[in-house]
Amino acid sequence: MKTSKYIIYAAIAGALALYSCASGSRHATGGEVTGVSASSWSEPTPYGMVLVSRGSIKAGPQEADSLWNLRADARGISVDAFWMDETEVTNSKYKQFVFWVRDSIIRERLADPAYGGNEEYKIEEDRDGNPIKPYLNWSKPIPWRNPNEDEERAIESLYRINPITGVRELDPEQLNYRYEVYNHTEAAKRKHRLNPERRQYNTDLPVPTDVPIISKDTAWINDEGEIVRQTITRGLTGDYDFLNTYIVNVYPDTTAWINDFENAYNEPYVRMYFSHGGYNDYPVVGVSWEQANAFANWRTDYLRRSLGREGMYIEPYRLPTEAEWEFAARAGESDNKYPWEGDLPLTEERGCYYANFKPHEGNYVQDGHLITSRVGTYAPNDFGLYDMAGNVSEWTSTAFTESVSHLTSDMNPEYRYDAAREDPYKMKRKIVRGGSWKDVAHNIRSDIRMWEYQNEQRSYIGFRCVRSQIGFARGNKYKK
Repeated sequence: MKTSKYIIYAAIAGALALYSCASGSRHATGGEVTGVSASSWSEPTPYGMVLVSRGSIKAGPQEADSLWNLRADARGISVDAFWMDETEVTNSKYKQFVFWVRDSIIRERLADPAYGGNEEYKIEEDRDGNPIKPYLNWSKPIPWRNPNEDEERAIESLYRINPITGVRELDPEQLNYRYEVYNHTEAAKRKHRLNPERRQYNTDLPVPTDVPIISKDTAWINDEGEIVRQTITRGLTGDYDFLNTYIVNVYPDTTAWINDFENAYNEPYVRMYFSHGGYNDYPVVGVSWEQANAFANWRTDYLRRSLGREGMYIEPYRLPTEAEWEFAARAGESDNKYPWEGDLPLTEERGCYYANFKPHEGNYVQDGHLITSRVGTYAPNDFGLYDMAGNVSEWTSTAFTESVSHLTSDMNPEYRYDAAREDPYKMKRKIVRGGSWKDVAHNIRSDIRMWEYQNEQRSYIGFRCVRSQIGFARGNKYKK
């Protein structure tokens, strides 16, 4: 009896204690479900980017044009908010990527026993001496001045002497960037779930017994130093099967200035456009779709490393989808054929051009420039974005097919196809937008779709990056 009385008294005392705490607590819920509170990380404004708020437009041409074999193909689409580079990626910014790749290779070699094996350039153990996944030590500077014999061999191994001019220069063939991308879209698809019971929810049908077949891209460098790319098709074994590996040579094709134009004296651009500091603020060209994606991946990692733990919350830099690009270029206005109002590429009252393009046959300079212009030379559109028409055409992430508009959703539309090396070449086309310095006024319209092969490098194609915004709208409340 004493024990039972003790239990009863203790229970009553506990209930009273809980009641007194609940009545005085500012976190009291009174037994109601109120949700779980959570802190949210405030995203800083990305450097050099403009916020494009969510919105909707009629994308594509709204009027047919028999002269240009253009048919009316407009349809309503909506896109969520994203950050976008206010200008095209410049030579200066792309050089930062190239130099980072150069420095990472040199650090790898400084740590290599074949070049002296300085362990300070590569971290392979934690503070307690336990082995970890090796990574480069960027706090250890490269001895550009006064290197010892081994260090000099490591540094010079990335350079060559031009056999014609005798000038010491970077060896572009060695500037390869390796990166991995997890394909969230394929990994999330119901048909790719490891648990067969979660692939098919219809209980009238039998549980699938087959193993899902997946494709993943992989790459390596063979003994001859060549990049080998391969698409593997096999049965699903785990999440790792959605991790794709790429190795991309990052140096722009400076010879595009000659190869794009027969019988034209463009040699000075080959020598100077990317290397001369006077072109630093001009858009980078000679960059393929594959190289632009590699840049976006590096840019993401570069930012995340600087943010430490908070870097995990950052949405990745990427190429814009075709829908995002068109919405941004037209400043969210369905009636705009260009990034500005009206159908003319210049002001009526003063005759000033809105963009860098080819005004007349053989006359490239009437707008003030022969080839590309410095980014931001012309006025921005209403979203604050420069050069969304002309200067250079821009890569998008969207794959091209003749019926791409009919294959995509009207919400955040995107048609993605990662072509395997073995695929027919026509399946490796990607959409480019905006027209360039070599195009006539019609071809710099914001509502017109063009394409190029993903491995091509052109003197008139560049790119800019976007990043999905971390933010949420409150919505429009009903008011009486």
